Amino acid sequence: MRLRLLTYNIHKGIGGVDRRYDLGRIVEVIAHYEPDVALLQEVDEGVPRSRGDRQAELLAERLGMPHFLFQPNVKLRRGAYGNATLSRLPLHDRDDVELTIRPKKRRRALVATLRLEEGGHSRSVVLVNLHLGLAGFERRMQVQRLIASEALTSHHAHTPCVVGGDFNDVWGAIGPRRMTPGGFEKATGLMRTFPAIAPARPLDGVYHRGDCEATGAFAGRIQAARRASDHLPLVVDFEIGGPQSP
Repeated sequence: MRLRLLTYNIHKGIGGVDRRYDLGRIVEVIAHYEPDVALLQEVDEGVPRSRGDRQAELLAERLGMPHFLFQPNVKLRRGAYGNATLSRLPLHDRDDVELTIRPKKRRRALVATLRLEEGGHSRSVVLVNLHLGLAGFERRMQVQRLIASEALTSHHAHTPCVVGGDFNDVWGAIGPRRMTPGGFEKATGLMRTFPAIAPARPLDGVYHRGDCEATGAFAGRIQAARRASDHLPLVVDFEIGGPQSP
């Protein structure tokens, strides 16, 4: 069973170079790579800077990805922003894992389960969408909290699990020091995604564990991606293995 996943900090649809709000550019970038699932960060809902748009809903509609979840994390005077997961297939078993390290900004991981079916077999895939903090100690504690959370520990070790998002991993240290000891393998390597116009830092990443294999990964570098946000998207193709009972 194949699954294409995209993770993308969309920066509220505001361009990293021209600072112009244009959600259509985000749509163009995501549509170009045709993902089955999109893990998005910095998604606005009802915020004046983005015309009060409910971005998760609009993106789901325009991309033909009818199943979506929105997780508002940072509340503003008007509206909020946070994580959104969009999917071509139904999403089940939503969980919101608290990752906030006081007094830092509120952070949570959005967890959901996707069920793939092929040839009379089915397989559940746990999806984790997150945006970690800016401080190193904050990120370390957040990863530890996520890995120890019931949202992950309640699943069998062989259950495919994919964690993607903006790790703010400036030096590429989270993988070997935190995710690998937690049983995860990095699917994307140290791919530079920030700033989008001239990428210098591998802030974003995708990790996986269980019965799944990353068969290909790349940073999206089409012209629209260099201007739509201040991050580039990451795209990973997975082969999901091992049938389980429907």
